Amino acid sequence: MVSHCLILAVAVAAALQAATGPSARTTLPLDGSWEVGESVAATPRPSEFGRKAPVPGLANLATPPFADVDRFDSRELIDVEIRDKKRPESERTTAVGTPHQERNYFWYRRTFQLKGEVDARPQAAILRINKAQFGSAVWINGTLVGEHLGSFSAAVFEVTRYLKWKGDNEIVIRIGAHPAAVPAWVPTGTDKEKYKWTPGIYDSVTLDLSDNPVIESLQAAPRLAESAIVVQTLVYNASSKPVKFALKHSVHVWKETAIAATFAGSEVQLAAGERKTFQETIRLPNAKLWTPETPNLYVIETTTGGDSLATRFGMRELRFDTATRRAYLNGKLYFLRGSNIALHRFFEDPECKGRPWDEAWVRRLLVDIPKQMNWNSFRLTLGPAPQMWLDIADEAGLIIQTEFPIWQGHWDEWKREELVTEFGEWMRDQWNHPSIAIWDASNETHAEILRDKVLPEVRGLDLSGRPWDNGYTLPMAPDDPVEDHPYFFIGWWKPQYKPFAMTDLEKLVGAKTDWNSPHPTTHAVMINEYGWLWLNRDGTPTLLTDAVYEKLVGANATPAQRFETYAYLFGGLTEFWRAHRQAAGVQHFVYLTCSYPGVRTSDNFRDIGRLELEPHFADYVRESFRPLGLYINFWQPLLAGGEEREYAVMMVNDEAVAQHGTLTLAFEKEGVPAQKAEEPFEIPAYGQQTFPIRLLAPREPGQYVLKAVASHAGEPTVSRRKVGVQ
Repeated sequence: MVSHCLILAVAVAAALQAATGPSARTTLPLDGSWEVGESVAATPRPSEFGRKAPVPGLANLATPPFADVDRFDSRELIDVEIRDKKRPESERTTAVGTPHQERNYFWYRRTFQLKGEVDARPQAAILRINKAQFGSAVWINGTLVGEHLGSFSAAVFEVTRYLKWKGDNEIVIRIGAHPAAVPAWVPTGTDKEKYKWTPGIYDSVTLDLSDNPVIESLQAAPRLAESAIVVQTLVYNASSKPVKFALKHSVHVWKETAIAATFAGSEVQLAAGERKTFQETIRLPNAKLWTPETPNLYVIETTTGGDSLATRFGMRELRFDTATRRAYLNGKLYFLRGSNIALHRFFEDPECKGRPWDEAWVRRLLVDIPKQMNWNSFRLTLGPAPQMWLDIADEAGLIIQTEFPIWQGHWDEWKREELVTEFGEWMRDQWNHPSIAIWDASNETHAEILRDKVLPEVRGLDLSGRPWDNGYTLPMAPDDPVEDHPYFFIGWWKPQYKPFAMTDLEKLVGAKTDWNSPHPTTHAVMINEYGWLWLNRDGTPTLLTDAVYEKLVGANATPAQRFETYAYLFGGLTEFWRAHRQAAGVQHFVYLTCSYPGVRTSDNFRDIGRLELEPHFADYVRESFRPLGLYINFWQPLLAGGEEREYAVMMVNDEAVAQHGTLTLAFEKEGVPAQKAEEPFEIPAYGQQTFPIRLLAPREPGQYVLKAVASHAGEPTVSRRKVGVQ
């Protein structure tokens, strides 16, 4: 590792710009329509490629369509359905799963030309398949280049010697048609609630052309205390001769040209085929910090004289603190409010189609709606998203907890070395995104072997030192957060659990919040799943909630009644968790997933194509996530007419400034106040306060809404309770 002193000079910036001229990297995008074939055996390649499919995309988008393209039962799903008496014991398997299709592989093919893309023949060519499942092998012009077993990270191949400068070049990529197409010692995702396993090249494919030496990777890690970045660059000499070069960096604000900082290293030499890592600290005076409210971005331009690379990053540090059980963004207290995205489950949705690769659709999903819902964070659960999603999240100002797709592990099968490799690549692909703020090793999984044997090998790779969530495994570091999933309404579904009512909520304050998690309560908690109230997009209960709604609203309830019940109860649960400040973050489950008859969970969209949320959900849940949070600590369903009592109205302020205004509590009938009380409120920055308000119940019997409204400089916050007066 080589370290150089910083040089801040105009001459360096000028030299950098000159170096990124003729010898700059040219990136040839290979996205678009590819020809696709299929086979049972791994070789030879099919004799014909009779269909077309988009890259990036999924194999179920091929035209004409393939039969049974995503039919595969994972062993996790089989075990669950045997437990639930939906399958016979004879179907249990020790294999990865059971395919129900007459193929094991899909083959993608296309041609491209090099001449005309660059002025002179490049010395190096790097092929990058950003993500493909399940595994990928590459042939160029009929010669096998290599194989990549991972399904959740980029496959990178040096392909210079396989290319033709003139005429057509043929590239063929073979992927597994299902998880069993790769060795059993390779993790391909474990998800007990996933029915379809759809293969595809689901992220972009590019060919980078440059001269030597090649910049293989770069990591830019902020150091806010020094107003600087640590830059680690991996450089590779792909030629058969030694090469001399000087590594140079230049930093500027994204979409601006003024140079904010520069660096120029001394001339060094790389032997033929040699790789070397360079690390330096570059001061960035008066750096603009990245936050969800102000997502400032920078670009670091890097050159070796033969290759160049532009890397976007943000000056952001997120930390958790066990002593306070809070999250701190850039050194300041910060409360996370948000939801979950189960993109790899959405892949199996009939309405998925090409939407995850439609930039306008993704921008509405990640930018417009989260702002409307008062969300600043997401968990990418059980699988990564395409790079475009992370680019948009960086620009939108979202804090993301990214989860490796493990929900129940097979530690006696998976090779530790493969896990180390795949976790490292998964991190490499995401660590320059300021939106990626928390690593998540698994979901609801007890895996000491993962914590003790795998993560210590990769944690230090992240120079930003992001915190880790280890599923249901005890945390590694003293200030790592833990996840809790308080699914109280599970008691209406599983008889072994005690049925839960909202009147029981106050018994949970200060108590253990989850029946499954072994986490000590001393660590900061992320409540990133709760409720157990899912409804399909048509208003029917999911497989996990049919018994819940039968007890809550009756078997003959209409979809509208169920939707309103869901929104009312879920909004109240959200208010409760936020008001009592037992968690550093509260995240709804789930914003995006699959929804069709027979699934176990669902999202809350009425129209997934137009991204229209179900109106009741949008109303209640938007209010429950407002930065100025409000919670009527009252769930009694009946009152006596004219009864006077004191109501505890709890408020929290997630903002860095004090808030003040008027707090109103009223009984309303069809929108008309029957009884009303009003008083001023003031709540400090990041504050938590309870306001006791005395109020008479209406004397006229009937159904009322007890409604609290906090009016202040921003939009008012509303909390509502249904109350009958008798």
